[in-house]
Amino acid sequence: MSDFSCVVTGGGDSEGPGGADALRASVESVLGQSLRGAEAVVVLASTAAPAVRTAARALADRAPGRVRLLHADPAARTTGALRNAGLDAAGGRYVLVLATGERLQLHACRNLWQAGETSRADLIAGRWSRVADESGKEREPSWQGELYARSRTLARFTDAPELVVRDALVTGFCLRREAARRHGLRYEEDLTHGEILFGPLAAAAVGRIALVRRLIVTGRAVPDRARDLAALVEAHRRVANTLLARGLSELREEREKAFARDHLVPLARSFPRLPAARRDRVAAAAARALTGSFRDGLPGLPPLERVAVRLLARGDAEGVLTAAYALSRPATVCAPLTTGADGRVTWGGGDAEGPGVDVTELGHQYRTFGDARLMNRLTRATADRGRLLLEGRLVLPGHGGPGPEAPLGATLEFRARGGARAVAFPVEEIRHDGNGISWRARADVARRLRPVGARDTAWDARLTVTAGGPDGPRSVSDLFAPQDQVEEALRFAARPRLGRLAGDTWEPYITLKDHFALRLTARRRPARTTRRLVRYATRFRPARKAKLLARSLRKRLDRYRSRGFKVPVYNTWLTRLPVRRGSVVLESHMGTCYGDSPRALYEEIRRQGLKLRATWSYDPSPAGFPDGARLVRRWSWRYLWALARAEYWVDNQGFPQQLRKPRHTTYLQTWHGSAYKRMGFDETRVRLQNATQRERLQQAVDRFDHFLVRSEHDVNTLARAYRLPEERLLRTGYPRNDALIAERDRAETEGRLPRPPLAGALGLDDHKKTVLYAPTFRGGPGKQRRARLRLDVREFAERFGDTHTLLVRAHYLESARLPVCPPGTVVDVSRHHDVSELLALTDVLITDYSSIMFDFALLDRPVVLFAPDLEAYAAERGSYFDLREHAPGPVTATQDELFATLAELKKSDTRYADRRRAFTQRFGPYDRGDAARRTVAAVFGHGASRGSRGARHTIDHDRGAGR
Repeated sequence: MSDFSCVVTGGGDSEGPGGADALRASVESVLGQSLRGAEAVVVLASTAAPAVRTAARALADRAPGRVRLLHADPAARTTGALRNAGLDAAGGRYVLVLATGERLQLHACRNLWQAGETSRADLIAGRWSRVADESGKEREPSWQGELYARSRTLARFTDAPELVVRDALVTGFCLRREAARRHGLRYEEDLTHGEILFGPLAAAAVGRIALVRRLIVTGRAVPDRARDLAALVEAHRRVANTLLARGLSELREEREKAFARDHLVPLARSFPRLPAARRDRVAAAAARALTGSFRDGLPGLPPLERVAVRLLARGDAEGVLTAAYALSRPATVCAPLTTGADGRVTWGGGDAEGPGVDVTELGHQYRTFGDARLMNRLTRATADRGRLLLEGRLVLPGHGGPGPEAPLGATLEFRARGGARAVAFPVEEIRHDGNGISWRARADVARRLRPVGARDTAWDARLTVTAGGPDGPRSVSDLFAPQDQVEEALRFAARPRLGRLAGDTWEPYITLKDHFALRLTARRRPARTTRRLVRYATRFRPARKAKLLARSLRKRLDRYRSRGFKVPVYNTWLTRLPVRRGSVVLESHMGTCYGDSPRALYEEIRRQGLKLRATWSYDPSPAGFPDGARLVRRWSWRYLWALARAEYWVDNQGFPQQLRKPRHTTYLQTWHGSAYKRMGFDETRVRLQNATQRERLQQAVDRFDHFLVRSEHDVNTLARAYRLPEERLLRTGYPRNDALIAERDRAETEGRLPRPPLAGALGLDDHKKTVLYAPTFRGGPGKQRRARLRLDVREFAERFGDTHTLLVRAHYLESARLPVCPPGTVVDVSRHHDVSELLALTDVLITDYSSIMFDFALLDRPVVLFAPDLEAYAAERGSYFDLREHAPGPVTATQDELFATLAELKKSDTRYADRRRAFTQRFGPYDRGDAARRTVAAVFGHGASRGSRGARHTIDHDRGAGR
């Protein structure tokens, strides 16, 4: 008996494309397994193609001991029947079924076998990938990341609901053969996509299940949803009924939503690429197959997905096409919307099918005609007396659009792609038709559109509509159309400026983004011959050699610009350069902003008139930095030159670890906040690193000559975690907090109004409270990533928008996408440089574990902690104190608790006032409002006095020089 039997079928009714080649690839992946006890059981239908039979016989002859060839009974014509025959013939301890074209990874059988033997599970499943597009690129379903995040053993399938909620078990899993036969597991022979049902049935029947985080199968084909929709729906319905029979109604509902996301929404997205006749056939088939909750659009889905599913179930082909455009462009108004008396916005409704779908959360109601993106559907494109005739319709939202009596004007424009050239044509007819604007234009492209002919061969069309006169609001939109909108024979003569040899015909077409455009083509012999010659000249051997030489030169230049080349040059040569006395390089948050304590020190230096030459680093953009400041891009050669010659380094995060500090340089590390979570060598992540990585961190920290602290808590946490000796600590407080102390004193003596000038720039209302939401950084080292906010800002706007304005500030290493909310309720301030300016105008702070709470407490204003994962976060990251015991405000675990606390803030703030002051006294006693002055005196005071240009400085701290 072999260890593994892999069943591969050929000639079934649901076989994927590829035929003999696909069968050969599947079987060869079995033969190439590192587990030599794996056999391939090839089951051929009586109707299999001759090429498939020949390939199967060749494989069996090549490896007679590992490939068994079975000819199925002539009655077994479906793929399910062939797979059942393979299950009956399998002789291995474990059995796995592969669809034709699917391939096993090298160690797939070994990984599954080891997991089965270790866990004694009856079903062992791993990850799989599928062909994502026509290019053949493989991609795993996004939901697999969480399901297979770690290898584990389940007592039953409900411990991992995604196994049956999603189509997780269509491939990439094996069964213990004895368990499969004991439970009588079989494929439904009348079901085209029987693998969708077989996996959940197996998971529900067996006991123990093992999940393996390794990739098992690649090359799975995406089903043709337009062709097989009825079969897919039937397979899904049987799985849903199985769950319902087991009393798992909640999983059934989740399964319905997952099926809609995985199959129905992608089908709707494909409508612009389908011909009109096929769109009608698919919509009609969907209307027959989709019943029940699909008719209502499944309430748990996002609004646009609900719209698409609902229109599919109704068989509305034109509506599904519109929904497809909306799915790919959620910020665009693609269909008329209705605003109810309660302010809710719906798509559709008012007909016999019931109310429309609520799409209020898309925020279209908050945009005016000039600001909203409107769908401009091209309804006709044809030739009329040698000119291009275009007709279309611009969709108007149900609010804010121009009225029927408003004068309208429009211009059709063709713009060269990637260039600035544009040619405008007048629109001869434009009229308001209720919930849209219809228009018609004729463009003499043959005479007026004169491209150069070399690089400007593609021109995109767009329409500009002006309402209420020349100074009225203006809407600019591309022309959208399905791929079959333009007739293939539609062409116009072209007259390039380089002559007709560069091209002779304008050809209208629809881009991959569904936009109408023109391209310059060569239809006649002279132009075609010229293009062939140009193609040959750029591809024959000397040209290829020239391209290779140019590519090699570019790679060499890129190498000279790479960090791997710059670091040794800097450490070996640039650090030997003489010091430039009085030069200071400042950096805040790795160059991302002009703010924090480095900014406060820079402004204090300028206020005192010290003769220091300051240089700021920036990355990626210099926007927001002072106009008169010297700027260098981080990691540029000018940046490295400035660092090598600087007498002082000042930053709050850390200059690049790879760079040594010159002997003549004094490094002031202002740091960026007191610590709640464990830092430095106290972090679990750092403790798990190897000795080389920890030594690299130690060398980077050893560069510090001064380290600012604001309390003995900092001394016992940050200084100890980074192994900083006592003599390097400056107990001055944080210079950035001087502004907060000044704002607190001003508010106590003069009152809160008027607010700082930034409030007016952000559009904040003096009569509304300002709430700042600033969550902590949850990622690790690496590039900027998109964060998921745990606070539902849209619900906050709905509940508190009349009395509060929410400022949202993501961490500078993260970004967050905010939903559209009513004007004046939610403002994204993530890109504002200096957080201290935001804190000064904030009335209430909402955070979780961020060090911003230590700074804001200095203002003696309410702090609310929203920490839904407090226990898990503290266990994973570690903490220096009990947050619930020492927090400066209430700690809430749910959003309902947070909103209830905000609603009763006056009462809770009274209870927490003394606690907040104790928090400030413990964590910020050295913040007295003069930290910048004291730090400048301690670090720059020697020899940097007014008028001492070129004077030599006396530096007491030269420890770590040359590191």
